[in-house]
Amino acid sequence: MKRRISLPRIEGTASRQAHADLPEGTYEREISKEGFFGPAAFFHHKHPPTGWVSFEGPLRPHAFDLNRIAKNHASPWDAAELLHNAHVRVRFWNATAPMDHLVRNADGDELLFVHEGHGELYCDYGHLSLVAGDYVVIPRGTMWRIGVKQPLSALLIEAVNGSYSLPDKGLLGAHAIFDPAMLDVPQLDAAFLAQQSDDRRWQVRVKRKNAISVVTYPFNPLDAIGWHGDLSVVRINVKDIRPVMSHRYHLPPSAHTTFVGERFVVCTFVPRPFETDPGAIKVPFFHNNDDYDEVIFYHAGDFFSRDNIAPGMMTLHPCGFTHGPHPKALKNMLVQSKPATNEYAVMIDARDGLEVGEAAKAVEWEGYVDSWKERK
Repeated sequence: MKRRISLPRIEGTASRQAHADLPEGTYEREISKEGFFGPAAFFHHKHPPTGWVSFEGPLRPHAFDLNRIAKNHASPWDAAELLHNAHVRVRFWNATAPMDHLVRNADGDELLFVHEGHGELYCDYGHLSLVAGDYVVIPRGTMWRIGVKQPLSALLIEAVNGSYSLPDKGLLGAHAIFDPAMLDVPQLDAAFLAQQSDDRRWQVRVKRKNAISVVTYPFNPLDAIGWHGDLSVVRINVKDIRPVMSHRYHLPPSAHTTFVGERFVVCTFVPRPFETDPGAIKVPFFHNNDDYDEVIFYHAGDFFSRDNIAPGMMTLHPCGFTHGPHPKALKNMLVQSKPATNEYAVMIDARDGLEVGEAAKAVEWEGYVDSWKERK
């Protein structure tokens, strides 16, 4: 059991409430432990903490334009590897044609986030239709394939040697953010039973320790006629997520946690009303998350705290990097011109440092670190 040093106090000219009622003309910066869950300190600066004139070294932030990733990956095992550490692996998959084989991940649970397109998922558990905005959790060891109906791009987040679970929602209760009853499961429906008649030779490409083994059957191995138990593929769309809101206080991103892995979490940003209290800040606060690398994949909408970021892009802010809203967004720190946000994004907070893959380096926006500079 950890016993943190806790000594709450106020020094100098400071707000008594985090993210609200800042001393006039100041900019708040938070440093915290355990990704906003542990002890924290809030500083009030005369200048924006991102007002650098130059930034060199490995702590520089990254932005990647995944719209430039190669198309036509025949298999999810061909997907471009973007980021990885010992506990999570992030890839981007562009599929233009139905898969002609099955896959099985023996390394860990897979989380698919469908960015564009649609298709039909066939797996051990049955059949599910997929559209843009769907999250699909595929348990480790599940056989599956996707019959692509419209060119499909998806973010693949693998829980390496681990599993996905739902977050502890605490005082909010189990039905907040989304009710577990909203999780759809595959059906052994007519479409699933019909695909069993395709009795040609089928390959199952199994990934273990990131190497592929191929198992060939003289029949379609997706031939289940029934199953029972409490483990399954599940699906939920981002439009079914109901965000936690506070009209008087800007909530940290951890309040929007959707899935929990081993030493990482996946959060979802969806449209929500802006804070309405006059003293509450209405943009993400400046902070350096000193325990987690932060990754955001931008899915759809208007990303109100970022300039020059479009759907299909991804950012990586390494642990210890001070960041916050870009200058254009900072001008709306206390007053917003519209009542609500209009953005969908997937965030990954990783407890261990992430390595950048070659595919990500090839589509990097090198000038991202300068995007916090005030344009004259």
